[in-house]
Parts: sequence; C-alpha cells; structure tokens
Amino acid sequence: MSGFTRYLRHNGLTLAFGTAFLLTLAGQAVSGHAEFNNQLVADGLPELSFPDYLATSDFAVDVTENWQSEYLQFFLYVFATVWLLQRGSPESKELHKAGPESDEEQMVGPHAVGSSPRWASAGGWRQRVYGRSLGIVFAFLFLWSWLAQSIAGTAAYNEEQLRDLQGPLTWSEYLGTADFWNRTLQNWQSELLAVASMAILSVYLRQRGSPESKPVGAAHSSTGVEG
Repeated sequence: MSGFTRYLRHNGLTLAFGTAFLLTLAGQAVSGHAEFNNQLVADGLPELSFPDYLATSDFAVDVTENWQSEYLQFFLYVFATVWLLQRGSPESKELHKAGPESDEEQMVGPHAVGSSPRWASAGGWRQRVYGRSLGIVFAFLFLWSWLAQSIAGTAAYNEEQLRDLQGPLTWSEYLGTADFWNRTLQNWQSELLAVASMAILSVYLRQRGSPESKPVGAAHSSTGVEG
C-alpha cells in the first residue's frame, strides 16, 4: 500500500465529510446567489455578480447560523455525556461511569502510558485544560459562529429595513428581535432533536459495522458498547 493510499484510508472519514462540506457550501452559494438576484429583480434593483454575493451579509448569515447550531450541538453533547446517561445506548457511557472518572481510567498523570499525549502526563493547569480541550474548542467555535451570525444578521436585517424605508437597528437591538431568535431557535431545536433521536433509537436499532451502533446481537440494555 502506497503512502498516499494509506493516508486516504486512515483519514477517509474526515476527507469524505470535508469534501462533502465544500461541495454543499458551493451549492448553497450558487443557489443562494440565484435566489438573491431574483429578489433584487423583483424589487427593481440591479443584480449582483457571484463574487459580490459571496461578500454580502445575506450569504454570511445563512452560513454562520447553520455553523453555530452544529457547534452548539457538539459542545452540549461533549459536556452533557460526562454526567448524563442513556441506558442501552452506545452514545452513552456505561451506567457506573458518570462523571469525569478517575485519573487511572483516564490515563493521566502517573497513569499515562508511553503513547499518551504529553499534556496528559503533565500536571497542573496543562492537564486540566487538555482534559477539557475538546469541549473548550467546541464552545469557542460556537461562540465565534454565534457572534458572526449575529453581526451578519444585523447587517442583513438592516438592508431589508432600508429597502422598506425603515430605520436600521444596532447590534444589541437586533439581538432582541423576533428575526434573530427565529433564525437561531429553529436551528437549535433541529440539532437537539437529532441528538435525542440518536441516543434513544440506537438503544433498539442497529447498523452493522458502525461504531455509532451496538453489535447487531447486543442486548437492548447493553450500554456504552460499540460495534
């Protein structure tokens, strides 16, 4: 097996979903551009070129409002699954492991092995930060994308206000509008529903060969067991 083939095999999940992300983002940009120009024509305004559309607040808010809901989902899921359990789900830890677990179970400090990350064997703040680094990064990405959505949303909302000959809003005023919370909550609820569905459906249903599913023959009550 060549080095390139090995690289593709070892990183197939990230590469496949990364490529799919770029393709769908490009598709969203093309379809959004067409829809945006249709609205401009209906309003008696000149059309925008594709590069100009990519720089608009309309495109930015549509992209970032989806990103922030996804990162919220993973941030909550990473932290919630430390303490919250679901009997019979491979998405849950075993029922006796609620909480951050012992240093021995987590292989940190004196319990680290030769292949452990360097900060896992370190003490003090480095171990504490690294031990929560996944959740911290997802929290940062959520807050960043939420801020980007709110800023882009303010600009997009104010463009519509000006077209309707109404006064613009400040960023803080926009955060209190129905438009902002409608955009935000409709994305949040869909992500939370998806997580809840995955947690409970994986108790009773199977997908052979998937690490997100229990083995086909595992009991419904088996918890924290992956196929």
